Amino acid sequence: MKKNIIIALLALVSLSCTKDLEELNVNKKDFAVTTDASLFTSAQYKLFNQMTETSVNENIFRLIVQNWTETTYTDEANYDLKTRNIDEFHWETLYRDVLKNFKESKSLVSGLPDVQTNKIATIELYEIYTYYVLVTSFGDIPYTEALDIDILNPVFDKQETVFNDLLDRLDENVISKFITDEVGFSTSEDIVYNGDIEKWLKFANSLKLQMGMLIADSDAVKAKTVVSEAVTAGVFTSADDDMKIAFESAAPYTNPIYAALVLSGRDDYVPTNTIVDMMTTLNDPRRDDYFTLYNGVYKGGVYGELNSFSQYSHVSDKIGKDPTLEAPLMTYFEVEFLLAEAVERNFITGTAGTHYNNAVTASIKYWGGTDAEASTYLGQGSVGYSSAAGNYKQKIGTQKWLALYNRGFESWTEWRRLDFPILIAPADAETTNNQPPYRFTYPTVELSLNGTNLAAASASIGGDELETKLFFDKL
Repeated sequence: MKKNIIIALLALVSLSCTKDLEELNVNKKDFAVTTDASLFTSAQYKLFNQMTETSVNENIFRLIVQNWTETTYTDEANYDLKTRNIDEFHWETLYRDVLKNFKESKSLVSGLPDVQTNKIATIELYEIYTYYVLVTSFGDIPYTEALDIDILNPVFDKQETVFNDLLDRLDENVISKFITDEVGFSTSEDIVYNGDIEKWLKFANSLKLQMGMLIADSDAVKAKTVVSEAVTAGVFTSADDDMKIAFESAAPYTNPIYAALVLSGRDDYVPTNTIVDMMTTLNDPRRDDYFTLYNGVYKGGVYGELNSFSQYSHVSDKIGKDPTLEAPLMTYFEVEFLLAEAVERNFITGTAGTHYNNAVTASIKYWGGTDAEASTYLGQGSVGYSSAAGNYKQKIGTQKWLALYNRGFESWTEWRRLDFPILIAPADAETTNNQPPYRFTYPTVELSLNGTNLAAASASIGGDELETKLFFDKL
């Protein structure tokens, strides 16, 4: 036996001498080549998945804005971010799985002998959007030193500085760089617009419009300039421009809502009485698109309290039982709501009521409704722009909140900005001001790994609390 082993070893040594020794260091199970396209596609998917996710471990924005409430437990509906490290998951997913992959993809594109400008501009646009989500979620964030492998403890840049730099990058590195008659990522690599650069340019301008309106209360002068430039350059003009992806029919690439509501085998959510009762009062034609009936009526659970799944309406089959349900990051109806508000603020010319009607109609049709249903809905005194209660913030804010059902993060941002509808925190809420959170608290892991810089960031924003308002939220 020993002789056979020695002979085998000698044969191996002899064989190895005739081959490149570097082959011994190659892991045959690894991908031989990582491409810019594979990293780009992976980062896209991770971004859409996180923004669409509804697991209580990963994304509770639908709970925060009182679209849904819980049945099995109530911690997350009461804004407990720490027990399940929800803030940490949001933070790490966007930095590690999204921004890091986009950065590496851009590096590979930049290293090609024939650099494709449209590819770099598209990646840059995604990076800007992702940082926009982070800064509007947390406030001060790692930015200039983020993702640098040589900097283990990055500083937190001031939220206003980050936001203003994102606007500059949007102009200088994206909008001015797109070349509409040249190619970018291929139709198989670009899972949103299938390589249509004109669509990407429209999304860039629409994001600029959204970012301009975000600072309407904190810096009206700059907001007006940003918004006017975006509208002049060309924003979404129809639902065909929506920035969205479609998921696959088979796991693990189904819509994460389907994974949480069907594949999990759990019954954790019911729609809230907050939204169900409002839509019933307004005779909203989208109710059957949003909810199921319970004993012939739409009945929502009490927000923040323990609710029996069997005693209330459920999330509609259209939303909960379609694994391929599309997931948008921005839609035409959102743009029309922004334009209505921009007119009211005298940022652009036009008729606010027309844009408002366009927005509501587009939302109803997005869910499968008709022009006739939209006309009937808008014809009610409680809905019509000239007759609905309140100022423009209340009218637009209320209808936008209804239209953004199932779009938790976007709904949360608009609620913080417009302050409508009035949302009251439940009795056991983690917040102390009777309101939903104004921001996410910093991840606990940052306290242990980057405590000095986190402490500086906390002091800069006015305290690492759920009740701390961010730079744009002035009223």
